[in-house]
Amino acid sequence: RKALGIAVALAVLQQVTGVNTVLFYGSMIFREQVGQNTESAALGANVVIGLINFLATIVAIWVIDRLGRRPLLMFSAASMAVCQVALGAAFLIQPPPPVLVLAAMLLCVASFAVGLGPGVWVVMSEIFPTRVRGRAMSVATISLWVACVVLTMTFLSLASAITITGAFWVYSAMCIVTFLLVWRAMPETKGKTLEQIERFWREPRR
Repeated sequence: RKALGIAVALAVLQQVTGVNTVLFYGSMIFREQVGQNTESAALGANVVIGLINFLATIVAIWVIDRLGRRPLLMFSAASMAVCQVALGAAFLIQPPPPVLVLAAMLLCVASFAVGLGPGVWVVMSEIFPTRVRGRAMSVATISLWVACVVLTMTFLSLASAITITGAFWVYSAMCIVTFLLVWRAMPETKGKTLEQIERFWREPRR
């Protein structure tokens, strides 16, 4: 139950940290909020964001077994929190500086792709006992995609209700929650056998 609770929480938080608002709505944000009204500028920004996402994921594949899951996830969540605070603050400037907005978006996506993006899936595949792994991963995966749908469908309404700055600051707060969850509750699974991980859940916590 503890493993499932942590996996579901990580799956949901991976989405509600808000990275998909940048990935899905990046061109719209650039066009409507920054004043880059040409389709080519907005599309170009989205292409660069996608390229950074791809390259940072390659980096994650290289470092996740060297640095461990916990440090990478904590670094990722903390970096995203800072980037989204900066992104929200950029929209308080009128007009918002295109370079600052794009830089904050790129760093946010890179921070996600190097840690929370692939890392959550790795952790979800490792923390469950063998006898329940299939069912438990199914529950966690469904939770992740439900959270993705909810985030995607509520971003515009949230930005309308509390401004786009407020929306990104809410997502920044979710990044802090993610950092605290990983720090306080998630075990390090790097280099551990399935038996060692299962034994961890059975040991009494202080």
